[in-house]
Amino acid sequence: MNTAGYLRRLGLASLLDAPAGSGALRALHVAHVERVAYEALEIWLGRPTTVDPLESAERVIRGRGGYCYHLNGAFSQLLIALGYRVTRHVGGVQKRGGEPGVSGNHLVLTVRGLPSEANPGGEWLVDVGLGDALHEPLPLVAGVYRQGPFAYVLRPSEVAPGGWRLDHDRTGSFEGMDFGPDPVEMSAFTEMHHQLTTSPESGFVRTAAVHRRDAYGVDSLRGLHLTRLGNGAHTVTLGTARDYYAALADVFLLPLDDVSGAEKDRLWRKVHESHEAWLAGDAS
Repeated sequence: MNTAGYLRRLGLASLLDAPAGSGALRALHVAHVERVAYEALEIWLGRPTTVDPLESAERVIRGRGGYCYHLNGAFSQLLIALGYRVTRHVGGVQKRGGEPGVSGNHLVLTVRGLPSEANPGGEWLVDVGLGDALHEPLPLVAGVYRQGPFAYVLRPSEVAPGGWRLDHDRTGSFEGMDFGPDPVEMSAFTEMHHQLTTSPESGFVRTAAVHRRDAYGVDSLRGLHLTRLGNGAHTVTLGTARDYYAALADVFLLPLDDVSGAEKDRLWRKVHESHEAWLAGDAS
């Protein structure tokens, strides 16, 4: 993997030869969620992807993002290259009103061997693939954690023995996430990745969504609704292709330099038609 290129993408080239410590881990996590968008626009562009972490890392280096398998997969590869002790876990994100479970629709990372005053056990929950959730790593210690305007609860899972449960802030896009204790390879997510990127029932297929977290809140784009959530919420509708692509570039740091003009025209038409269909259905 092009470790130096990845760190330049994060604005952290100085960490190439730095020791693997909890402070550096925090800096890497923060930079990743602030600079690399959570997005699944490749689905809407008709570009198949895999869960190969090296493929995902190359796409990140080129200026794009991804969803959990891509973001956490690539980030785990970066951390391993930098000397961190990383474990991948099968997780399950619970929708609002849904049942909790470890469905495999989420890849979770833990990093061990980094004790600190607040975390003497040295194990951390690391997740740059939750969209509108974590800004920093969390000590793998039960408790309530506040990051900016949002509060999260970390506790033992009730559905995954020996695993953990993250309760999202009440304003978040999902209820929570559970993950099991056992380590897994990336191949554990291949089948679910295919389902999430092709099934008409998949949220990624139904809605073109993009998120980017920062220290003060989160920006979310669902269809043509651009929302800033922090101390309150503010939503605007992007009415033109120019506004849509300006928001991707300026708010989400996604200039889409790898997308041709013709592809952008087709993407805009698909997103616009999908948004109009959603509005019509909501009105009825």
